[in-house]
Amino acid sequence: MRLSRGMPLVAALLAATVTGPLPAAHAQTPGHCARLEAVRVPGAELQRAACLPDLTTTALAGTTYTDTADQAGLTAAATRTPSGVPGAQIDGYFPDSSHFNTTHGWRHDAQFVIRLPDRWNGGLVVTGAPGTRKQYATDKAISDQVLALGYAYAATDKGNNGADFYRDGTRPGDAVAEWNTRTTQLARAARRVVAQRYGHAPRRTYVTGISNGGYLTRWQLENHPELYDGGVDWEGALWTTRGPSLLTSLPTGVARTLGAARDEDLYAAGFARGSEFLWPYHEKAYWGVTQKIYRAEFDPAYDPGCPGPSAGTTAEQILAPCASDATYDYASRPAAVHRAVARVALTGRIGRPLITLHGDLDALLPKAADSDVYARMVEGSGRGALHRYYTIAGGTHVDGLYDSYPDRLRPILPCYRSAFDALVSWVDRGAAPPADHTVTKPASGDVVGSCALGGADAAAR
Repeated sequence: MRLSRGMPLVAALLAATVTGPLPAAHAQTPGHCARLEAVRVPGAELQRAACLPDLTTTALAGTTYTDTADQAGLTAAATRTPSGVPGAQIDGYFPDSSHFNTTHGWRHDAQFVIRLPDRWNGGLVVTGAPGTRKQYATDKAISDQVLALGYAYAATDKGNNGADFYRDGTRPGDAVAEWNTRTTQLARAARRVVAQRYGHAPRRTYVTGISNGGYLTRWQLENHPELYDGGVDWEGALWTTRGPSLLTSLPTGVARTLGAARDEDLYAAGFARGSEFLWPYHEKAYWGVTQKIYRAEFDPAYDPGCPGPSAGTTAEQILAPCASDATYDYASRPAAVHRAVARVALTGRIGRPLITLHGDLDALLPKAADSDVYARMVEGSGRGALHRYYTIAGGTHVDGLYDSYPDRLRPILPCYRSAFDALVSWVDRGAAPPADHTVTKPASGDVVGSCALGGADAAAR
């Protein structure tokens, strides 16, 4: 496979943001953006509001109100998105001392976007960026659909971003711990913004996200269930004090990249049989960079020289693995490293309904070392009645890879949309979703635009 197929990830890590200063707002039309002039984001250091004829990426692509480069690779090329959702967009940031996020030329972290549709259904959806991306990353995957359903939407850059995010903070684990704080901060602020704009607080608030955003979903429902009515976790990263985590599976991937591990070693680390065709891509675009920057976040003393003060300034430098990571053994690391992870570790003690989705061919966060474990944690915490877990057959970590392997993969996004609908029915009407199972890939039909969580697509796990 050509390395160019890894460019969506590189674009998200490297590219200078395409968004410049925000232009002047559109003129208001009758009933359009009502009360906007009085809306203030609590705690924000800066905010800029605009009335827009359409809040979806159909209209915003190419403007300063979204960033399509930061969305690269997350969705299949043929993904259909809604349009025609007029309303208001508020961009801004909370006080922060780090400056990784250059969106709008602000060079300021803790940036957020809040979107308020004119036709509101009484709900709010909150998310945090996946990976090391920024606040517009899930505009096409999440924002477009929930806005079309009538929800207000709020997303955070998590307080740090980019391949050098691990430099934020003063002690190991600070950067990831801030992700949780920033998501909570935005959820509270967005709920008050909604009340200002529409005259009352949201009747329903949902938290959701992809990858690191899925981790945030889990953490929020464990630690701040009072803020939410439920959540959808799309392949959330797993952090546990003793493992497993990506720090226990990815070293084997790095070792294979460097010719020091066999296929059997990857299977033992949790990587799925049948996912081998994806490994060359992940060797080039994911395993090395992911292992080194998260190891630097929690265990900087292991190899102070790699990645060092920066993961790199070129794609080659950023994606290159650290040779020392091929033999990284989290279990044997000092107690201080485990304490750093413990600060952000999950427990499984969710306090609101949660639906988890994970692809069985995920070659970055293999489900056997991630969501399978988290499902057992939830059950072991006595919260199993609040959880549903669906394995998506043919799903992998980013839907963009479907375009390279349409015969072997299916996008998870259509299943995510069905899961969100199922969550709403669960919360609003008490209609329990199907039991945990594998959603099989149909032999024919539209896998880009549809996914049934039950019925013909279901198979017992």
